[in-house]
Parts: sequence; structure tokens; C-alpha cells
Amino acid sequence: MNQSDLLKELRIDRAAPPAPASRRWLWLAAAVLAVALVLAGVGYFGRTPEAQVKVATAEPVGAAANSASVLDATGYVVARREATVSAKITGKVRDVRIEEGQHVEAGQVLATLDDVDARAALDVVNAQLVATRSQSDEIRTNLGNAEREYARQQTLADRKLTSVQALDSARTLAEALRARLAAQLDAEKVASEQLAQARVQLDNTIIRAPFSGVVTVKAAQPGEIVSPLSAGGGFTRTGIGTIVDMDSLEIEVDVNESYINRVQAGQRVEAVLNAYPDWKIPASVIAIIPTADRAKATVKVRIALGQKDARIVPEMGVRVSFLEDAKPTDPAASARTVLVPLAALRQDGAQDIVFVVRDGVVRRRAVNVGASVGASREIRAGINAGDLVVIDGPADLADGAKVRIGETGT
Repeated sequence: MNQSDLLKELRIDRAAPPAPASRRWLWLAAAVLAVALVLAGVGYFGRTPEAQVKVATAEPVGAAANSASVLDATGYVVARREATVSAKITGKVRDVRIEEGQHVEAGQVLATLDDVDARAALDVVNAQLVATRSQSDEIRTNLGNAEREYARQQTLADRKLTSVQALDSARTLAEALRARLAAQLDAEKVASEQLAQARVQLDNTIIRAPFSGVVTVKAAQPGEIVSPLSAGGGFTRTGIGTIVDMDSLEIEVDVNESYINRVQAGQRVEAVLNAYPDWKIPASVIAIIPTADRAKATVKVRIALGQKDARIVPEMGVRVSFLEDAKPTDPAASARTVLVPLAALRQDGAQDIVFVVRDGVVRRRAVNVGASVGASREIRAGINAGDLVVIDGPADLADGAKVRIGETGT
């Protein structure tokens, strides 16, 4: 093949048919779809996740705001009448008649001790008393005969029919029997006192409740040795059980001495048990103990409970708010005041703020706070009743952030 033939092979055939137009549109659609997918992926993975928050509703000020808290403190429920009951003597427990949680009345038998020795001693003393009384009766009979003999000798002596010696003997015998009878009567009295003492010793083997209350501790079992003194180390019990007078329950709190001037006797108090946080118990100050704890710089305050309830038991933890009657305020201002949980308040420098949720977005609100009312705080300006405020959320929550409400608090 020569050079001219080769050039003919390389020539472009302009008469060949063009590529189909449908294929060009297919490639263009694929390119547009790829760009859309890329943009969608960037939007999905680059979006800011919504934070989950817990909210509460701002409540209008009601009757609960008639009193404001001037001081909050923590303490415990205590019993003013509580006793660990023990025996007055050392002895072996025969039976125990109490269980934890049992209510007992004053004088009720709680337990008994082995009384064999006490009963034997009582029998001996009783026999001694009987013998002493028999001897007294014998002496009394002899004394009667001696006094009659002395009277006869006196009559005969007046008539000069007996000797002076016989008269003296009769008088001496009567006086001796009289003295012996007096001594015997004293011995009889001693025997009677010993009998009473033996009965007391026997009664000491019976252990009774000193007052009405509830048994909180059962400390002894039959067969154990109990004693009013811990003389036997770990082998001797010092008590049968512990009784608490539930009507004597009260609250004791330690108040920092710097704030004790806010507390006074008779002041109204609102108490909340840790076990029942939604139960507000009315109470009042009984007394301020007139001494301070140097180590803790606190003063102890006694508080009386306004309600008696079986749910209140000794040693429960309790939070108290010392209340002060609210001063009259402008009705218009009171209408604008709302209550929010303490957890809703945050600090931004020196400004108090809350975050309000509306349409899935939080808004930062500067607020004017008022007095504490239990576990809530007055907000006098900045939000309205019915607003949803954040009480639990991320620490870096910012104005305008999108959120998802996970739980509604109270």
C-alpha cells in the first residue's frame, strides 16, 4: 500500500451519523443526581444535632407564695422520748414478748427473767415472818399470864399475905415479857419489810414498758444473760429492746450561726422529708438551743411537726424552710410574678437567666428573681406564666439552639 492509500485511511468521514441525543441527556441527568446526593449528604452529616432538655412550666404565684423562705437548712427527725429498756437486776432471759414494729402500752410486759431464785428467797422470808408472828403470839400469851400473876401478888401483898420477894418476882417477869414482846414486834416488822423486798426482787424479773410507743429494736433472746451494767462484756446484754414514743417526734437542724438571727421561737416552718419530696409538712420552731457548736459554728434548733403520720420515723433526713410572712405588694406586680424550680435558674456573669423553650428553640431570658418558696423561686420579671423553662439540659446551651423536650418536670 502506497502513501496515498494510507492518507485515505486516516481521513475523517464527515458523512458518518452523529451520536444519539438521548445518550447525552442520560449523562446530564446522572451528573445532576450525583450533585444532589452530595449536597444532601453534606446537609445531613453537617447539621447540628438537637439537644434533649427537661422542662417545667412557670406557675403563677398562688397561696403558696403568701410566705417566703428566709432560710433553708437540713436536719433529722428525732424522738424526745426514746428508751432502751433493761432489767433492774442481772438474770437469764426466760421469754421475750416483743418484736420490731410492735406497738406497746405503758406497763405492758416486754420480757421475763428466770425467777427461781427470787421465788425461793420470797418463800424463805415469808416463812421467817410466819415464825416471828408465832413467837410474838406466844410471848403475848405469857405476858398476859405474868400480868395477871403480878396483879394477884399485889392484892396479897396489900393484905400482908405474901412476901415482898414474890411480888418483885411477879413484877420482874411481867416487865421482862413486856420488853421481849416489844423486841419481837420489831423483829416481826423487819420480817415484813424483808418480805416486801423479796416481792420487789421477784417483780424485777418482769420487764415492763415505761411508756407507750413502738418497738424499734429487739436486743435480747431467751437464754441470754441481761444486766443493767455491761459487766459481762460481749456475753451480757444491757437491754431487752428500744421503745420510741412516736408522738414525741420532732426535727433537729443545725443552723449556721451567721444566719441564726433569721430564726425565732414560734416561727412557721415548712418541712420536706427526703423520702417524700412532694409532701410539705407544716411545722414551727420550738426553741433555739442557747449554745453553739464551736467546731461546726452552728446552733441547734428544735422544730415541732404540725402533722402526725406513720410515714414519719426517727432518723429520717429532712429539709426545712424557715418562713416569713410576705409583705403586701402591688397587685399588678403580683400578677406578673411566677414560680419556677430552682434548677431553672442559671448565672451569666452577675445576671440571672433562664432558657425558655418555644417551637423547639430555646431563648435566653434575663430575669428578676424574688424570694425562695420551698423548692421554687419567684421570678418577678422576664417570663410569663405558662412558659416552658429548661430545668435540665446541656451546660453549653445557647440562645437560639434547637432542642427536643425529653421530659416535663414539676
